[in-house]
Amino acid sequence: MRILISADMEGVTGVTSPSDVIPGTPGWERMRRLFTGDVNAAMRGLGKGLPTGSWSIDVNDAHSTMRNLLLDELNPGAHLISGRHKPLGMMQGLDKRTCEGVVFLGYHAGAGMEGVLAHTYLENTITGVWLDGALASEGRLNAALAAEYGVPVIMVTGDSATIRDAEDYAPKAFGAVVKHHVSRYAAICDSPDLAWREIATVAEAAGRRLVGRHEPVVSSHVIEVEFDASHLADAVTVIPGVEKSAVRQVAFELPTMYEAIRCFKAVTTIASAAMEEKYG
Repeated sequence: MRILISADMEGVTGVTSPSDVIPGTPGWERMRRLFTGDVNAAMRGLGKGLPTGSWSIDVNDAHSTMRNLLLDELNPGAHLISGRHKPLGMMQGLDKRTCEGVVFLGYHAGAGMEGVLAHTYLENTITGVWLDGALASEGRLNAALAAEYGVPVIMVTGDSATIRDAEDYAPKAFGAVVKHHVSRYAAICDSPDLAWREIATVAEAAGRRLVGRHEPVVSSHVIEVEFDASHLADAVTVIPGVEKSAVRQVAFELPTMYEAIRCFKAVTTIASAAMEEKYG
């Protein structure tokens, strides 16, 4: 039996600035340790709360290059999934047989929402993503994929805006607030010790309340993506099934969330390649 921790970085303890999460910068080097500390705190709590039995915890590094967590400082019980080009991206490690629950750690609010470093996949080019009509964060998209695999979201950590968002798409998940949103680039931050205590306490409660897998929820999904410039909407229509729905907006529908989220990743990849250095 396994628990998956999908670990993003913008919602980590103390992170407030782009320089905190851009690989290779001094701020990122410092925040990698806090990132690893958040994961270790979640693992400590889960270890206390999970039912007696044989459990493993897989940690999927889900931010940017997906090589951010410090393996030599990670809890020895973790199995780290590190590196890019994973078939399931942020949700690598999810499966339909052994995974009993997923933790969204260090998550953030989506494009078009209030929240620290709020965005959906692309930092400043996508102005909104809608999943079946609901404004969607990465958490909402990933929760829909987890539901298709029959895996519940049991816990979310991040800023206060992230936890409010999660209350809508994963109402049964436990939430751990590690900082309180002030603006996109400011937050009231708890000290690492206090934040890690909160994460561990909430993770223990989530483990004790674990109900395990449910019947997979498989259905078609419509994703709409709005960009900040019209040429990006034009560019992504090279993908079969992706059609313009407005000057700066495209939409597509696919029969499963697995297919929909992979198409969305293709949309973001092509949009990134179509951006000009100054004009976007």
